Amino acid sequence: MDYKSAGVDIEAGYQSVELMKEYVRQTMRPEVLGSLGGFSGAFSISALKNMEEPVLLSGTDGCGTKVKLAFLLDKHDTIGIDCVAMCVNDVACAGGEPLFFLDYIACGKNYPEKIAAIVKGVAEGCRQAGAALIGGETAEHPGLMPEDEYDLAGFAVGLADKKDMITGENIKEGDVLIGIASSGVHSNGFSLVRKVFDMTRESLDTYYEELGGTLGEALLAPTRIYVKALKSVKEAGVTIKGCSHITGGGFYENIPRMLPEGIRAFVEKDSYEVPAIFKLLQKKGNIAEEMMYNTYNMGLGMVLAVEQEDVDKTMAAILAAGDTPYIVGKCKTGEKGVTLC
Repeated sequence: MDYKSAGVDIEAGYQSVELMKEYVRQTMRPEVLGSLGGFSGAFSISALKNMEEPVLLSGTDGCGTKVKLAFLLDKHDTIGIDCVAMCVNDVACAGGEPLFFLDYIACGKNYPEKIAAIVKGVAEGCRQAGAALIGGETAEHPGLMPEDEYDLAGFAVGLADKKDMITGENIKEGDVLIGIASSGVHSNGFSLVRKVFDMTRESLDTYYEELGGTLGEALLAPTRIYVKALKSVKEAGVTIKGCSHITGGGFYENIPRMLPEGIRAFVEKDSYEVPAIFKLLQKKGNIAEEMMYNTYNMGLGMVLAVEQEDVDKTMAAILAAGDTPYIVGKCKTGEKGVTLC
């Protein structure tokens, strides 16, 4: 009897590490200390010396049941982008620069090529966010989960000077709401998605003209990472007064999180085109409009609040970063919350 016969293949673990090393190296930053394979990741915090009041920001999340689609389509090289995005977008939303990221993969059986493909996606997400992938863990759990399945989670740490943090406390009547386009469903609401559509390879490979591709391609599109867009706005000299990452809970839960008491956000639904995937999902599932906006991002992955005088600079900065902005509403005096109109 040995460990391998019990279901844990140590040699497969070594092979996974070797296959993923090149992807990890591509995420390195000058602050990373030491080499790959240590017991912990080391990151220099010398940059703190240049800040008046440095603040560390952190975020942790996973991809939810979106991983089920990766299993069905046997496509594992983008789900890692989702994992990174869910963490670093939260850090950036508070005004922080993501510094480093760690991932955790739990699997029923370690298939080295599959694990390497997952980490390739994680590394790509880190590259997009400018964060170093300085550590991770792949845990083989025989008997706890099926051999061909896995779960993925991550943890990000970022840095901000306290004076540059985005808190929402100074949002006032007249401030403008600017939304940044999402890449689709992102990583929330997939339990409902899986109830609406048949979760079979045939169903996911079905081509829809309105989607411009297959259902699987539309649903598995990786979550947009907004770190560069928010950094571009800051570098343009704009103070982002409030920022909301539209994740689980959609508009109704997330937009109020950035608002101070006595301020209400008014979002105009016709201020941008809702992507086809949401229209198809709503139609196929006979889902009420309110539920759609209470579950999904509906085409806006981030919503910012800025001064009226900063609107043009904000729009230009977001475009320069490669993202698509929309003027979607305004802030007004009223009960804290959001009204869709």
